[in-house]
Amino acid sequence: MKIAVVTGAARGIGFEIARRLTKDGYRLVLVDVDPRVGDSAASIDATPVKADIADPEGRAQIRSAIRSEEGQPTLLVNNAGITRDALIGDMTEPNFRLVNRINLGATFELTSELADEIVDGGAVVNISSRAYLGNVGQFNYAISKGGVVGLTRSLALSHAPRLRVNAVAPGFIATDMTDAVPARVRDRIISRIPLQRPGRPIDIAEAVAWLGSDQAAYVTGQVLPCCGGRSHG
Repeated sequence: MKIAVVTGAARGIGFEIARRLTKDGYRLVLVDVDPRVGDSAASIDATPVKADIADPEGRAQIRSAIRSEEGQPTLLVNNAGITRDALIGDMTEPNFRLVNRINLGATFELTSELADEIVDGGAVVNISSRAYLGNVGQFNYAISKGGVVGLTRSLALSHAPRLRVNAVAPGFIATDMTDAVPARVRDRIISRIPLQRPGRPIDIAEAVAWLGSDQAAYVTGQVLPCCGGRSHG
């Protein structure tokens, strides 16, 4: 039995990744601080873990849930992340630290703790963001996601040849979060996307599924942009 662990999986991109992976025969462990993770897990017959990946006790809960599946994980998807956007002059130190603590620090800690439990030949897929190239108003987020890129490459080197580690960098994706963007801002962003539409959560899920599969067996240490062609600007 193949087991996949997906963090930030109560809704949005994380849940779509989990739902997509069920088609490849994975047994899913869904992790989120959001209590809706229970309902999301029940809808795809997965195991829910309401836990904070930045908390050592939360990570212990995740390891316990994995053991309850009576197997070793084949795939770890680090999707959990937060935003606290502000223009650079308005960025507070607590929000700067918090975003980097969750998006980068906790991702590193969870991966470090689970790496030895992943089966030989398994994979880790980190969710970075096109924002690592720089975004106005996302100073802290861009830095954290740039850190995820560096983390991905370093983990790939550290764990080769036993594990593969890659990242997906989504662009503007249609989720509850981006639905809250003012219409004029949303239209301006979409006008800059060569494919002329926002991405869908399934677009990211398909990329993750491929990187986690044997079809990508010779791919490690890479960042796959999923941004409709808007890699820059």
